[in-house]
Amino acid sequence: MTIDFKGRVAIVTGAGGGIGREHALGLAARGAKVVVNDFGRLALGSEEVNAAEAVAHEIQAAGGSAISCHASVTDEPAMRAMVADAMAQWGRIDILVNNAGILRDHSFTKMSLADFRLVLEVHLMGAVICTQAVWEIMRAQKYGRIIMTTSSSGLFGNFGQSNYGAAKMALVGLMQTLAIEGAKHDIRVNCLAPTAATQMTEGLWPEQVLKAFRPEFVTPAVLVLAAQDAPNRTILCAGAGSFEAAHVTMTGGAWVGHGADAAERLREQLVEVVDRSGSVVPQSAEAQGTNEGTKALAAFWGSNG
Repeated sequence: MTIDFKGRVAIVTGAGGGIGREHALGLAARGAKVVVNDFGRLALGSEEVNAAEAVAHEIQAAGGSAISCHASVTDEPAMRAMVADAMAQWGRIDILVNNAGILRDHSFTKMSLADFRLVLEVHLMGAVICTQAVWEIMRAQKYGRIIMTTSSSGLFGNFGQSNYGAAKMALVGLMQTLAIEGAKHDIRVNCLAPTAATQMTEGLWPEQVLKAFRPEFVTPAVLVLAAQDAPNRTILCAGAGSFEAAHVTMTGGAWVGHGADAAERLREQLVEVVDRSGSVVPQSAEAQGTNEGTKALAAFWGSNG
C-alpha cells in the first residue's frame, strides 16, 4: 500500500537544505501540507534568499501546499507563532520532524562550554520547544507522529563530537518517555539516525562517498516513521539506501549482593553482567528495577530455602 499524506499537515525544522529539504519535499510529494522551517539563508546566484521560503516556493511550484517560517527552533515565541500559523492555515498538525541542528566540533580538551551549550540548545531544546508547541494539539486530535533526529555519534560515539553526541543521545531519551506518554493519544514518537552528505559534511568526504550518501536516500525512513501505521519508540538508521535499527538494551545481569566486598564480587562477575546473550529491549524504566528485584528475591529465597 502506498504511503499517503493527503489531508495531513507536517512541520519540518531545518528544512532549508540538506536532509530537511528532502524530508519536506518527500512529504509534500505524497500530499502533505508542509511548514518549512529554517533559520538560514541560501545563496541563489548573486544574492541570498530565505532558505525556508525558497523550499516552500519549490513545493508550491510542484503543485503542493507549503508555508515557511524563518526562525530559530530555540525561539519559543516564534515556534508557537509558527504552530499558530499552521493551525490558522490548515486547522491541524499531524507530523513534526525535528531535524534542525548545528555542529561545533572539537575534541573535549578544546571544547568551549559556550559551544557545548549552543549545540545542546539547538538540537535538544529546539526539539523540546517545537514538540511542546504541537503536543496538546496532537493530544486533542488523538493523532500525531513526531520524529527526533538522533545520530550514530550519540548512539555509538564519535571523536570530536561530545556536545553533538550528548545532544543526540538526549533526544533518544526524550523519545522513550514521550512515546510512552503519547501512546494512548495515538501520538507515536520515533528517532531517525541519518547518514548523508550535507553542507555540514562538505570538504570532509570524498566525491564518490558524497554521491552514495545523498540526502534524499534518507527520506524513506521519515515517510515510514510519519505514516499512519508508523511504529512507536523505534530508532531507525538510514544512509546510502540501507536501513538498520538501533536499540537501547539491558543484559540479564547477575545478582552480586551487597556488603563490604560487593565491589570485588562485581568485578569477578563482570563478564556475566555484561554478557549480551540474553539482552532485552526494556519497554519502560520499570524493567531495570523488576529485573533487579526478581534476582534479589530469588537469591534471598534460595539462601533461605
